[in-house]
Amino acid sequence: MKRVWLVLLLALLSGPVLAKGLKPLPPRPVPQLALPALNGDKFDFRQLRGKVVLVNFWATWCPPCRQEMPSMQRLNDKLAGKPFAILGINVGETPAQVNAFLKIVPVDFPIVLDEKGTNLNAWQVFAFPTSYLIDKQGRIRYGLFGSIEWDEPEAVQAIEGLLAEP
Repeated sequence: MKRVWLVLLLALLSGPVLAKGLKPLPPRPVPQLALPALNGDKFDFRQLRGKVVLVNFWATWCPPCRQEMPSMQRLNDKLAGKPFAILGINVGETPAQVNAFLKIVPVDFPIVLDEKGTNLNAWQVFAFPTSYLIDKQGRIRYGLFGSIEWDEPEAVQAIEGLLAEP
């Protein structure tokens, strides 16, 4: 729990200063991820095998997280029908808190709950929001520590590049 509070403090201090665009990363396998979904189901990242995935660690109290969420939904709509998925990982909050936020900012991509922040170390999450683009082979290829408009050309081009790979 101490780790969650440290991440929360860093997120408050970071704001949009960290949002300098997607950074290519040396490919590395996705850490194991199995968490409860907001809808009550059990979610396992292996369910998304073979898709390009945008993984976004966020919290409802984080202004940059709140700001980028609508653009993630627009991106999801834009890439409908392609082997692409978005996974929102809410950290440190209850289902009631997340559901209250989603009434204001509705999304139709899956949201999973990491109430105790147990996945932050493995995923190297140090601030909110933190996002990763995962290729079809399940490797982290891009990272972003901060927020962007996900339906803007830079992000769409990176995703389409990953979608074009075998």
